[in-house]
Amino acid sequence: MNWLNYHHLLYFWAVAREGTIAGACGRLHLAQPTISGQLRQLERDLGVKLFERAGRRLVLTEIGQEVYRLADEIFALGRELQDTARGSATGRTARLLVGVVEDLPELIAYRILEPAVRLPEPVQVSCHRDTPEQLLAQLAQHRLDMILSDTPVSPASRVRAFSHLLGECGVSVCGTAGLVAARRRNFPRSLDGAPFLLPLQDTTLRRSLSQWFEATGLRPSVRGEFADRALLRTFAQAGAGFCAVSTAVEAEVQRQYHLRVLGRLAGVTERFFLISTERKLKHPAVAAIAELARETLFRARG
Repeated sequence: MNWLNYHHLLYFWAVAREGTIAGACGRLHLAQPTISGQLRQLERDLGVKLFERAGRRLVLTEIGQEVYRLADEIFALGRELQDTARGSATGRTARLLVGVVEDLPELIAYRILEPAVRLPEPVQVSCHRDTPEQLLAQLAQHRLDMILSDTPVSPASRVRAFSHLLGECGVSVCGTAGLVAARRRNFPRSLDGAPFLLPLQDTTLRRSLSQWFEATGLRPSVRGEFADRALLRTFAQAGAGFCAVSTAVEAEVQRQYHLRVLGRLAGVTERFFLISTERKLKHPAVAAIAELARETLFRARG
């Protein structure tokens, strides 16, 4: 088995960051022949060319860029390992690794996670957005402590995970003051023909809204579809149309985007879940997040 020489990898990483061997020499306090020779050895060991010359600078090749990305991750993990070892008995800040499904509203995610940074024991929250499938795979590999989602784990999922309902809330229709004033009378019938901004077709909220419009026979004028809820609300702020907002963060949306509430859609709700590999939540920060979400964010909200 051929073992990777991490000293060689470190010299490569330093050269890539500095752009020159001379710069790496200053950073590592080593002589130029030492770094040059070990760079050549790394290229021989890997069987690829990592750099090309561009004037006085060294530029990463395509494969060199990928090796640099992986080296950066390796050394970041090394620093984390050292921090963990040094801080195990000194009250080091714990990390909470959270996956957030792509279409979960960012304000909802923030309100759910915000109590974690206020716990008596310091917690560093690390968030990552991705598809439910990718996040579940990472959860199964213990690369995440929890996932925030607007849907429970599918019974067909191969990952053994548990869906903990945090709560549910209603859905409000918001728009600029001018739009709201023009459509306030006879709500929700006033939504027929009204300009509306919607999330993408394959999202839970879009399906709920489509079912509600179908059931009521109302046909809004769809002016835009968005994957990014923040971008959708920015368009709403500019007066492009109404938008649907979780009532749990209704006040924040009004304040942040200067919108008004036209009304709430009867029978339309959003549900939010914390997904973990634990049937009973044991991680202190995860358990605290679930408890506070149920007691404050979603309590008595319709």
